[in-house]
Amino acid sequence: MSNLFFAGKEELSADIPRICVDQAGYLPKSRKTAVLTFPAELFSIIDENGEKHFEGAVTHFGHDECSGDDVYIADFTSFERSGSYRITAGGVTSPLFRVGHGVYGKLFRDTAKAYYYLRCGCELEEKYAGAYTHAECHTSEAEILGEGGKVDVSGGWHDAGDYGRYVTAGACACAQLLYSYKMFPEVFEKLDLNIPESGSGVPDILSECRYELEWMLKMQRQDGSVYHKVTTMRHAPFIMPEDDREQLYVFPISSMAAADFCALCALAAGIYQKYDKAFSERLKKAAELSYQWLEKHHEFIGFNNPEGCDTGVYGESSDVDNRYWAAAEMFALTGEKRYAAEFVRLYHEGFDRDDYVRIALGYSIIGGLGSLAYILCDREGRENAIANALKEQFIGEAYWLKEKALKSGYGASMEDWDYYWGSNMVLMQHAMKFILAGMFSGNKEFYELAEDQLHVLLGRNALGISYVTGTGENRCSFPHYRPSEADGIEESIPGLVIGGPNRNLNDPHASKLIPEGTPPMKCFADNKDCYSLNEVTIYWNS
Repeated sequence: MSNLFFAGKEELSADIPRICVDQAGYLPKSRKTAVLTFPAELFSIIDENGEKHFEGAVTHFGHDECSGDDVYIADFTSFERSGSYRITAGGVTSPLFRVGHGVYGKLFRDTAKAYYYLRCGCELEEKYAGAYTHAECHTSEAEILGEGGKVDVSGGWHDAGDYGRYVTAGACACAQLLYSYKMFPEVFEKLDLNIPESGSGVPDILSECRYELEWMLKMQRQDGSVYHKVTTMRHAPFIMPEDDREQLYVFPISSMAAADFCALCALAAGIYQKYDKAFSERLKKAAELSYQWLEKHHEFIGFNNPEGCDTGVYGESSDVDNRYWAAAEMFALTGEKRYAAEFVRLYHEGFDRDDYVRIALGYSIIGGLGSLAYILCDREGRENAIANALKEQFIGEAYWLKEKALKSGYGASMEDWDYYWGSNMVLMQHAMKFILAGMFSGNKEFYELAEDQLHVLLGRNALGISYVTGTGENRCSFPHYRPSEADGIEESIPGLVIGGPNRNLNDPHASKLIPEGTPPMKCFADNKDCYSLNEVTIYWNS
């Protein structure tokens, strides 16, 4: 049976011959490979005029389990000449790609600028948003469920394909952006996003994060607890944000929200101190207040939607990893021994021998950010033995991921079970871990492996598709994202990272479109109705 399904308006086949490349491109000195899904002896690199610039031998990799493909490799690492090219072999031609020093510049800017397009509570003006304008949205006061009264919680970022705003998800996304800045400030200081705050003397990425932080501060109650989310009762249809006028509700507190809020505010307080001392002090006081609330409430306070609500839950079964993160960030910010002591206690006692929690970097298990905070802090009283053990744990994880990548014809550090809802988040978290392992070990091979995961995201995968809107000839263009359908513009907002292949097909449209038995790496459709495959979220972009 031919394995065909629809990609938006076009048909996408899972079994046609392909030459799969990173459609953004390759750095001149990097390892450069393309993947062929058919046998060939030679491949050529041609420019846009068809002129040949390189020829090489194709090697047979063998069976790739996650795609079901018999894979062949075209290695052109030695080709370093800058330009725009395609690879040809056996009568098949790849999408266009570039070789050069700036091949990821547009991608970097697009994925960072995406957060501006996701802003809630303000007008997106043409001079900043281009064609993707919309009017002010979601500015009405929200009703406080279970308490009565109303509160202003305007601002922040729309979380995903819907218009909800969630504290734990937002804390994860914002923290990952802030850590990116903290670890690589020279890259972000040069980044011009053309947002209203540009030119203020503050790096644009910090101005964008502040937009989320200002909203999050509104979600804190006077006692230091934090509301879990603000949404309507039901997801809006495919309409523009300003047309979503249903009543907003602030939902009850959770201990995860309080801990993540505390951790994020503490992290941010240290970073913004250089640029705005008053804002930094606000963040510090907010973090301290929430930590005091956590100290008084040791019990886990989870979250579930009330009856009649179908918006996102972001529920968890434990808050230990969240509290672990909060203690680490508070120690890093203040140097106070009580925070260090709590971190060390949770390090030894908190995870019921599930060591993985300490290096997890996702929104639902976020202990890795706590470990990173402790590793990077230079406060007196930090236990070097613990910091070094955490470094070794990241390095050990990277070696395990390396073994998975070497088994993949596409270089993906993924196994069958990794292809669940949001698999591209898993892929990019692996890239983060490779980078951290490279920093902690000095082993440069880990950086190459991190780059390999980016190649997979950008087209060197079993469907030959770039999972970032606006990047690549064969790219995702029909995300499950309400403005992309409602704005009347054919091309989606650029820079949105798509969820990716999902073997579980968790929505009815995906299960109808994708044939039973399709290999995990091919369980994808670029179709707006397939929310378990094709949605976007702020923490996939980060």
